[in-house]
Amino acid sequence: MLEKMKTERNLIVVHYKDGRLLKGYTLDFSHVKETFHLISEQEKDKGKIHEIRTNDLKAIFFVKILEGNKDYAEKKRFEEVDTSNLRGVKIKVEFSDGEIIRGMSYVYSKRKKGFFIFPVDPQSNNEKIYVLADSLRDVKVGIAAEE
Repeated sequence: MLEKMKTERNLIVVHYKDGRLLKGYTLDFSHVKETFHLISEQEKDKGKIHEIRTNDLKAIFFVKILEGNKDYAEKKRFEEVDTSNLRGVKIKVEFSDGEIIRGMSYVYSKRKKGFFIFPVDPQSNNEKIYVLADSLRDVKVGIAAEE
């Protein structure tokens, strides 16, 4: 089991605070570390290893496929999905750049550097999103997240 954890590839899309994106996979992301590595899957630098500093990031999107599904209209509001199977606390985050994401979180705290959100739409290409708290303009939890 431990060996599998060490070699499991997580497909990610890294969103920097300055708007840049990197796509690839990581083997060593940990929310308690200041840096991790991304192995690029982008055509321009495929295979290149980037050292990523979490302080530079807005969020890390853990995805099913790097290309996404441009034909799918993702549901972004709680009333658009069956919420009976959702676990955790409802959360709505607004990033400094105006992007809004709703979902569920098990570990949200104002005092943490970052936290995971599980998107409201189970069919989303995003499996989970690690949000860096200092990239947020606003956070609403519970009933307030439904607005």
